Amino acid sequence: MTLKAILFDVDGTLADTERDGHRIAFNRAFGEFGLDWNWDVELYGRLLEVTGGKERIRHYVENWRTDYRKPADFDELVANLQKAKTRYYGEILEAGKIPMRPGVARLLKEAKRKGLKLAVATTTTPENVTALLRFSLAPDSVEWFDVIAAGDIVPAKKPAPDIYFWALERLGLKPEECIAVEDSENGLKSSLAAGLKTVVTITEYTRDHDFSGAAAILSDLGEPDAPFAILEGNAFGQNHVDVALLEKWHS
Repeated sequence: MTLKAILFDVDGTLADTERDGHRIAFNRAFGEFGLDWNWDVELYGRLLEVTGGKERIRHYVENWRTDYRKPADFDELVANLQKAKTRYYGEILEAGKIPMRPGVARLLKEAKRKGLKLAVATTTTPENVTALLRFSLAPDSVEWFDVIAAGDIVPAKKPAPDIYFWALERLGLKPEECIAVEDSENGLKSSLAAGLKTVVTITEYTRDHDFSGAAAILSDLGEPDAPFAILEGNAFGQNHVDVALLEKWHS
């Protein structure tokens, strides 16, 4: 079946946003609300096992800060922390501190030029997605995507496949007509459960994840003058991911 669309995860896939983006923004939000919480690099890597910012905060309180007394309005506090974190994350992006990962911009432009549809399927908020695209890719890059599936539009987040089903429905395509790009075990479980062949580009936080079922596991998408490292799978003699290579993995 012909490849008609590419669906991308965002955090860790389009850009390496977690360690020096989201983590910093969470800590700034905690400080704003007078909380003595600090997520260092190692702890944040463990917290990434939970998808979704609000879910991650709750998980932290329940498992790491059992000494914390939840206020009566704890749910409201969590929501406000997430809003503040999103604001700080936007400021980090606007300062130009989070570039796209290698090969991302090149592949997106080629895919659009060749008539493939593009979609985002992520647990991060729509505001985070649009800010990342605007400040780290191109001012009009939100318009490159036919569908942006993000945030709380589905009740169950990754590793549930719901966000991919939502995106596929709006693309009007079958899973067999698409391929996904992910960076984490939860993301891969989500895409595979939706019936999508999936390419994985690892990050510092996900290099030890279980990527069973991936079509290929790579260091990144690569550039012609800066090849990817292939960790698992067949690159068919290529050193960077382009549409032709995606079509080979897809078929």
